[in-house]
Amino acid sequence: MPDSNSGGIGRESLNLPNMITGIRLILAFILFALIQAQGWWLTSACLFAFAASTDALDGYLARRFGQVTVLGRILDPFVDKVIVCGSFIFLLEKQGDPQSGVTAWMVIAIIGREMLVSSLRGILEKEGKDFSASASGKLKMAMQCAAVTASLVSLSPEMTWQWLPQVRDVLLWLAVAVTIWSGMVYVVRAARLLRA
Repeated sequence: MPDSNSGGIGRESLNLPNMITGIRLILAFILFALIQAQGWWLTSACLFAFAASTDALDGYLARRFGQVTVLGRILDPFVDKVIVCGSFIFLLEKQGDPQSGVTAWMVIAIIGREMLVSSLRGILEKEGKDFSASASGKLKMAMQCAAVTASLVSLSPEMTWQWLPQVRDVLLWLAVAVTIWSGMVYVVRAARLLRA
């Protein structure tokens, strides 16, 4: 039976951490449906926050109980990208009154960074080099999650705080800045690994 280091995907991949990741993917599509339906902004924000928080849970369980698998290493970052990038794309459509605060430039920067890092990861892991998530990547994910949550909350007519749009915009631009910085960190790291 293949293990986590053999490159195969076997029955050991059907474990609790991978099931949590799969559930997170299902929650992502429920979230997108709620955003598309509109009017469910606070529910969407809570669902997004819950789905994003399980990202740390499945990784912790996989490491804690020695259940790191090839499928998990592929599926976990893929689902993260679906949730975050998908949320930004669906929020981009919301340009009426109120607005989500998300602009096309933000979406391009975020998706472009994810495509670049995923390409680098594919090249390096094919050569047997470890290109797992770093502290900058985790900070990027945290900032993006905070920005998406703030954007969803700001769309709710029940939230009448006058300062909320300003806080949302600051979080969105901070998320973009950290995303670009994180991408540069990964590029430098990839260059060092390729030279080595």
